[in-house]
Amino acid sequence: MNDWLGRAAPDLDTIEQMARATVADLPPAFAAPARAIVLRVEDFPPEDILEDMDIEDPFQLTGLYMGIPLTEKSVMDIVDRPDTIWLFRRPIIDEWAERGDVTLGQLVAHVMVHELAHHFGWTDEQIAMIDRWWE
Repeated sequence: MNDWLGRAAPDLDTIEQMARATVADLPPAFAAPARAIVLRVEDFPPEDILEDMDIEDPFQLTGLYMGIPLTEKSVMDIVDRPDTIWLFRRPIIDEWAERGDVTLGQLVAHVMVHELAHHFGWTDEQIAMIDRWWE
């Protein structure tokens, strides 16, 4: 019990380190393209993202991939911003506390891999078919 005295919630850098460790542990064929994605870790999603996604509660969004999936990329694409994965610290910590059955590192890795799957061209439905995390 005393192990928690004097401890603070993980900060943005800690969440980012967990996400980067996940990428480092990927098989080489996936790790190289994953390292090319910009990683942004923020406390909450920006208001414009919430509005665009029609989300009222910022705690509902733990991560987001913004970009063109590899399966849809073309040399003809006009790139206006780099492919980016966003992780949102407060919703991740909130979900971790509510679940109580996984480590924070496991949850961060799960969210990161889910967003990477979108980069590799998988839909939410395809991810759900093999990922039983939420059951």
